[in-house]
Amino acid sequence: MKNLHALKSSPTGAAASSSAVGETQGVRSTTGGPPTAGAPAAERPTNSPDPEVPEKKPRRRFTATYKLRVLHLADQYSQPGEIGALLRKEALYSSHLTTWRRQRQEGSLQGLSPKKRGRKAKPMDPSAERIVRLEKENLRLKLNLRKAEIIIEAQKKISEILGIDQNLENNPGSN
Repeated sequence: MKNLHALKSSPTGAAASSSAVGETQGVRSTTGGPPTAGAPAAERPTNSPDPEVPEKKPRRRFTATYKLRVLHLADQYSQPGEIGALLRKEALYSSHLTTWRRQRQEGSLQGLSPKKRGRKAKPMDPSAERIVRLEKENLRLKLNLRKAEIIIEAQKKISEILGIDQNLENNPGSN
């Protein structure tokens, strides 16, 4: 009762609770947890569930031969429950059989082969390859031109320093 009265009388309740608890100061206790919740990690049991989210299973893809084999088996069964047993054994749904039967009626193995998911690839324009080649060539020529301009600038500066006349029309030695 003293501890309860001390908690009520103190403005924050922190001073009274720390004096009342004593040796467990700074240790958190869990509500409804095991008695070892406040124990150091070495003493805790390690049978807790894994906190990581399991990786999503990849989407199942069935080959055309597998689909045909399952359809052939399903067509052979005539007794009630045999198709259900086949579906349970193969871990399939009845909608698989329905879809595969429709695909089999529409076409042959092509209709049963799994389709690639996602965006369809755009058809390549015949002139696109030529455009890419010309753009690369244009870039290469621009770089060569820039190098030549730098060399010409350097030659002009050297001729200025040496005092050589840059006017080629007035030079008597060039013809």
